[in-house]
Amino acid sequence: MLATKIVNKIMLDGKKTTAQNIFYDALDLSSKKLPDAEDQVEIFTRAIDNIRPSVEVRSKRVGGANYQVPREVKKSRQQSLAIRWLVDNARKKKGKPMAIRLAEEFIDAYNGTGASVSWKENVHKMAEANKAYAHYAR
Repeated sequence: MLATKIVNKIMLDGKKTTAQNIFYDALDLSSKKLPDAEDQVEIFTRAIDNIRPSVEVRSKRVGGANYQVPREVKKSRQQSLAIRWLVDNARKKKGKPMAIRLAEEFIDAYNGTGASVSWKENVHKMAEANKAYAHYAR
């Protein structure tokens, strides 16, 4: 199920077979570079778990002013955001094939480093900075 969602996010112009090849090549590359990992499934599930945000900020208009209100994130949205950040940050890297870029993102996320994990940390920092407005959440 999770693999299908990642493949669908990678897919461009309806080319699902190409997206599947990219995904599975990335898993193979990342499993070769992470020999301590038990299997490929563990690599990408742990990578996604390290990227999942638990809180985010949502804009709320109160009395003519907009406030960034921190809110908890539902499980399904956590997964969607993690997949989106992973694939988007892999796409931002240029000069290498997509499978290699995605494998590097998997490895970085598995180790708790990289652009996707820093994106999550930035979201958490914004939520922490704006926790004074938490009483506006509903």
